[in-house]
Amino acid sequence: MSRPRPLSDAPRTVARAFGFTRLIVELGVLSSFAFSLALFIAATLQASHTIRNALRHLGEAGITKHLLVAAVEQADTLLVGMALLIISLGLQALFIGQLQNVPAWLHVRTFDDLKQKLIGVVITALAVNFFAVALEWTGGAEILPYGAAVAAVILAVGAYSVVLRGQTPDHGEEGRPDEDTHP
Repeated sequence: MSRPRPLSDAPRTVARAFGFTRLIVELGVLSSFAFSLALFIAATLQASHTIRNALRHLGEAGITKHLLVAAVEQADTLLVGMALLIISLGLQALFIGQLQNVPAWLHVRTFDDLKQKLIGVVITALAVNFFAVALEWTGGAEILPYGAAVAAVILAVGAYSVVLRGQTPDHGEEGRPDEDTHP
């Protein structure tokens, strides 16, 4: 019969169990990165295909508008890919460890930092998506409710961002609260 572990081993056992969660987060990091990479590759291949076809039909009616719509749709795809990349890098930084050779604007120190970065990408993606829809729109004023809905979401997300920013202390370059704003 085995003896029960002494109480002093309990914290180490719990720490090991929670340490395993890093592996679970790493799965999220890898899957988010894989989707991001797939979207960047798909956008690049689609751009190549679209440009090749457009060059064969230069001068035909509507080809310029087709290229413009395709370019905006590619930007939308790239923005979603960028959001997934930010999620991947942010989760890596928060749960596993900071990555080297990452631009300063991608450094994530807190979960709120990650949310702020994603909010910016989401707002931009919504605006680009609406622009793509507006470029292809051939109807009348029916686009106004769609535009109002997109604007309402952007305003709500923007308001959330302002509230979030107000609750989070400003951080200097080294991640400490700025002395000017916080005693």
